[in-house]
Amino acid sequence: MAEIIQERIEDRLPELQQLERIGLFSRAEIKAIIKKASDLEYRIQRRTLFKEDFINYVQYEINLLELIQRRRVDDVQLWLSYVVFCKKWATKVQLSKVFSAMLAIHSNKPALWIMAAKWEMEDRLSSESARQLFLRALRFHPECPKLYQEYFRMELMHAEKLRKEKQEFEKAKMDVGNLEYAEEILMGELARIIYKNSVNIIKSAEFHVSLLSIAQLFDFAKDLQREIYDDLQALHTDDPLTWDYVARRELEIESQPGEEPPTTKQTKVAEVGRREERCCAVYEEAVKTLRTEAMCKCYINFCMERFAKKTSSRHLREKRLERTMVAFRKAHDLKLLSEFQYKQWSELLLQHDFLTEALEVAGAGMELFRGSVMMWQVKLQVLIASKSPDVAMLFEEAFVHLKPQICLPLWISWAEWSEGAKSQEDTEAIFKKAVLAVTGGDSVTLKDKYLDWAYRSGGYKKARAVFKSLQESRPFSVDFFRKMIQFEKEQESCKMANLREYYERALREFGSVDSDLWMDYIKEELNHPLGRPEHCGQIYWRAMKMLQGESAELFVAKHAVHQAGQL
Repeated sequence: MAEIIQERIEDRLPELQQLERIGLFSRAEIKAIIKKASDLEYRIQRRTLFKEDFINYVQYEINLLELIQRRRVDDVQLWLSYVVFCKKWATKVQLSKVFSAMLAIHSNKPALWIMAAKWEMEDRLSSESARQLFLRALRFHPECPKLYQEYFRMELMHAEKLRKEKQEFEKAKMDVGNLEYAEEILMGELARIIYKNSVNIIKSAEFHVSLLSIAQLFDFAKDLQREIYDDLQALHTDDPLTWDYVARRELEIESQPGEEPPTTKQTKVAEVGRREERCCAVYEEAVKTLRTEAMCKCYINFCMERFAKKTSSRHLREKRLERTMVAFRKAHDLKLLSEFQYKQWSELLLQHDFLTEALEVAGAGMELFRGSVMMWQVKLQVLIASKSPDVAMLFEEAFVHLKPQICLPLWISWAEWSEGAKSQEDTEAIFKKAVLAVTGGDSVTLKDKYLDWAYRSGGYKKARAVFKSLQESRPFSVDFFRKMIQFEKEQESCKMANLREYYERALREFGSVDSDLWMDYIKEELNHPLGRPEHCGQIYWRAMKMLQGESAELFVAKHAVHQAGQL
């Protein structure tokens, strides 16, 4: 058995030695790891086996891996600090060595490879070194989009730099000797090769578009841009992102190439309108070709974005609204609207006082998503705006269809609506129903709102009555008690006995965690005309018994500062 254990430890030895070599563990720590691992291996190789031994072994391995991961993170931060130091003191030769050493240890982090390559390209002006770093990085991370994007960008930057150099030489009519500027390199052929290789590996429209966006930053790469654009349409016809990109591109294309750009305000508005029409024509075709919720979402988002853009042209604003409505109706007819989009549509109709259509849309959305609180709220919002007599009935209906645990927003909406439209008795009846129906953490918000309403509608007397009715209905928020304390202090005859009651009840719930409550209680006894300063010492020692950990330390510090201020 000893031979088996020795063999298993020897198998792990190179890995452990590597951890020592790169400085993540000291020699003493490696010895301790080997000793512990040997002991655990021995326990699971014994003739009599115990489940606890296997659990301990697995847990030890998990803990060791977590420790290695944590130390690697710290190690990266240390390396990055060293890089900043070298940059600050302009030690270029040393920095190359630093990057090489760092990447030997942390080759699993693409961002570090990109950082090193950018430094070689931008600071050392060595495109070849940058290229070699990217090639090495791709051997470790052959499917990393960010590496391909930055490598592609670097080659285009290199080509642009060579083009500028050549132009300067030609302008100065200088003899460039053996310098050769291959036409393929100047036209970005190396970037094109990277593009072709990368899209064969990473087959996504999003990645494809990202490369096209990079290529569009370089004016000389028109042919490459056209090739990428054509490939995007050919390879990703079934991706909404492709259609979205193609449609939005129409905003950048002039209606009649070759003509003078529009100069007057009126012609500029007309040109914008024509471009938006072309965008919507592409989206219409897209929705016919690709009948998906994602495609409809792209169409609607575009229309909403354009509608949100400010314009002084009433005609353009009306056209944008019309196009937006068309997009919503199209998606609705195809049954491809999400509940959020029904909400958007209803609210848009409400904003423009199309109440009849808003009711229809909200009703349609509610029928499709009967389990959605949001859709019931939308329908109720429209009914309230249209001053319908059916609001209360719909609230009641909502609670029949929805699960109680998700109904808090509806209870709050009902109470808020009732406060403005019904009597105090009706509103209080709603709050009382809500308090019985809503339990757990959600009830905290409801109680706070009930108390606020009581004070707002019936003053202190009403608020105290509500407080008394709820004071044993846990859970509470600290604010629930602080509100009553504040209400009491706003009264002409502020009673210290009531304040003590509220503080004592609050401390019963939050005395172990809220140091501010204890401090405020002490200050109240000191400052109130009917306070009892002699009780402050007792309150202090009660706080020290109840508060835990950092809360206790915070209390001691605050109390000391307060005492110093009293001297």
